Amino acid sequence: MKNVFRNIPILPALLLAVMLMLSACGNQGETEPTADTPAGAGTEAPHKLTIMLDWYPNAVHSFLYAAEKNGYFAEEGLEVEIQMPSDSNDALKLVAADKIDLALTYQPQVLMARGENIPVVSIGAIVRHPLNHLMVAEGSGIQSPKDLAGKAVGFSSIPLYEAMLRTMVTSDGGDANSVKLIDVGFDLVPAISTGQVKGIMGGFINHEQLILEQEGHPVTSLNPTDYGVPDYYELVLAASDQGLQKSEADFRKFLKAAAKGQQYVAEHPEDALALLLEHENETSPLDKNIEQKSLQILLPLMDAGDQPFGYQSPESWDKVHQWLTDNNLLSNEVKTQAAYANLAGDRSESNNLEE
Repeated sequence: MKNVFRNIPILPALLLAVMLMLSACGNQGETEPTADTPAGAGTEAPHKLTIMLDWYPNAVHSFLYAAEKNGYFAEEGLEVEIQMPSDSNDALKLVAADKIDLALTYQPQVLMARGENIPVVSIGAIVRHPLNHLMVAEGSGIQSPKDLAGKAVGFSSIPLYEAMLRTMVTSDGGDANSVKLIDVGFDLVPAISTGQVKGIMGGFINHEQLILEQEGHPVTSLNPTDYGVPDYYELVLAASDQGLQKSEADFRKFLKAAAKGQQYVAEHPEDALALLLEHENETSPLDKNIEQKSLQILLPLMDAGDQPFGYQSPESWDKVHQWLTDNNLLSNEVKTQAAYANLAGDRSESNNLEE
């Protein structure tokens, strides 16, 4: 650091030091911030937080980049590092091990992780409804899930997706046991576009469906919530139990800044999209047309209505818990209340934070 007193003679320098000490003593007790000097301004270094995405940067993450670019995190005294996972399963593992502070993940996975004694907790709902829909080719004659009886459906070997499909077929009055499930890994798009399967489970309406349409293979998406699957949160923000105990105040600030970021995205979608494209990963280049349509799909699904951004409904957690238990994906010993912390609070709490 540059020595600003280097060229000041010793005696005047000593007098200056004494004057500064007396001034400091005289100002003790005058610590109340003025209107021009907000509380905490310039007194503390920003608190650093790391957040890991659930996937490569795409439209659903726009609120994070908006909050970063527009200084909303900084306004809350936070310095946020946004990381991309090398594997889609990394985020939840790393946050549980306290290697990162926050992770974007999925509501059912939080409950299932706790069933395996992995100490993670959701602190905010980001996407409030399922993006994962059952998709069937247009013109295939399949009108509803029951029509898939005896036909092949591709999925990515995830038990949750298999349970969703079986629930949908059964709820629709079909024979779930007669559906031929084929593990196609992550090759969902080629599996249905080439006719290998009649439907896919695990494709997102803001990604796979848009890609299929753009490539000339339009599909009909069937919402799982219309066929017995609870209306779960597709994307949530998770922390570890220990991290929540240690950093709850900072996490509340994070959500407050994230809400401003989401509001900016809703009001300036084109600017938000341009900002997102600046952060595309070279290993996973973005298609501007796809991301633009994706954002249009996402905005209403991320809107909490009368509640603040990130609010979590206890009823939602209870219903998802019960459905997972009924499908043998969750132990009865898992306590729903321990799986989430409603840091966004209700509207009155949010207003109090603003004040």
